[in-house]
Amino acid sequence: MRSKLCFCIVLLASLAIAKEPKPYQSGKVLQMDSVKCGADEKDNHKKTQALLCQEYVLQTDHVIYHIRPKDEKHLALLPVGEQAQFRMEKDKMVLRVEGLDNKDREYFIVSMMPRGDNMADAATPRMNHLQ
Repeated sequence: MRSKLCFCIVLLASLAIAKEPKPYQSGKVLQMDSVKCGADEKDNHKKTQALLCQEYVLQTDHVIYHIRPKDEKHLALLPVGEQAQFRMEKDKMVLRVEGLDNKDREYFIVSMMPRGDNMADAATPRMNHLQ
């Protein structure tokens, strides 16, 4: 009986630890651009109009992310030049700007690239022990 109780406690504790959200990372919102993300076709005259989406550049210590809001119905403009906190969840980024409203918002990652100072290190050839 006692071993069953200990097993249940260990199981519940491990589930509680597994459910903890990942810690937030920090970055800076550098810019916002309007980019083409589709077309809207009018039925009357078959006119097509380009649809524009918000795309943000988020810079961290090591990576520059280009991200777009996942929910296009409830858009919020992120303040450029402000610090943001984010974490990765599966195939999306969950981001919050503390000065805005402290709400978590989901973003798609469009692209990622290492920061300029790291790219120089990656571009320099490295000698191995055989050369």
